[in-house]
Amino acid sequence: MTRGVSIRSAVTLLAIILCFAITNSVITSSVYAQQPQYSFVKKWGSNGIGFGEFSQPIEIAIDSAGNVYVTDFTSVSNKVQKFTSNGTFITSWGSLGFGNGYFSNPIGLAVDPSSNVYIADFGSPDTAVQKFTSNGTFITSWGSTGLGDGQFINPAGVAVDSSGNVYVGDFGENNRVQKFDSNGDFITNWGTPGTGDGQFITPADITVDSTGNVYVVDGGNNRVQKFDSNGNFITKWGTPGTGDGQFASPAGITVDSSDNLYVTDSGNDSIQKFDSNGNFITKWGSSGSNDGQFLDPLGIAVDSTGNVYVVDSGHSRIQVFTPS
Repeated sequence: MTRGVSIRSAVTLLAIILCFAITNSVITSSVYAQQPQYSFVKKWGSNGIGFGEFSQPIEIAIDSAGNVYVTDFTSVSNKVQKFTSNGTFITSWGSLGFGNGYFSNPIGLAVDPSSNVYIADFGSPDTAVQKFTSNGTFITSWGSTGLGDGQFINPAGVAVDSSGNVYVGDFGENNRVQKFDSNGDFITNWGTPGTGDGQFITPADITVDSTGNVYVVDGGNNRVQKFDSNGNFITKWGTPGTGDGQFASPAGITVDSSDNLYVTDSGNDSIQKFDSNGNFITKWGSSGSNDGQFLDPLGIAVDSTGNVYVVDSGHSRIQVFTPS
């Protein structure tokens, strides 16, 4: 009798667990089913050195008015180009060289709340970070070659928080993130080479959410790491691979108004979207030259209406997607 009751109890418990699992699965599936998918809207750009053309576009940013800025890594001139949200060319600035207003290989790009533009210049010996007005008028610069505070080996990703603080990723011997005020005065840094929490192998890009948390694409470790504004480690996600939440050389990262994260997965020619804790939401893209396909997607940005702008570097173009 006792054994029979135990069996019935076990069966009942199993049924409850199974029911809960099915219900939870349905809820989870429903949540992800409700997430917007992304449809191709438009594109612009082609290979070349003229206005609206790119040699090797790298990074992208959007200002409060919806204007779009793109850095061009290997071009001789027009190193930074500015467009309307529809891809109409507005202006450009920068040419090959060293010093204020010149660039060696600009990679990082960010726009602050006042629409000032920050450029991280890979290979520049004494103007690693330059700051401009939205029309390209030079404001200030900082950074020299070295391992000390405020010095860089390979400055790459750059981001600006709501208070105007500037975060710059630096890979090579440093493999760290440095934080400055809007004038370039050093505040703090964190990170060392390695695979542990708070360590990096090529911190490729950076973004900051609405509460000041800092997200770093740790490209060499195929992951994203999340920190508070002082560099204290919070969490991480990502492993090597082709599945959801896996990466093959992630490159760019951006955040939307709801603090969702978008990451360009350059080795898998796709875009992945996560919540602020790293939970996978959706992805799109594949290898190819058609609309919605990519060859080495790098920079990424989201405008105020949720449209996603992707630097399709291998095709020297910008592609725009909208939630649907």
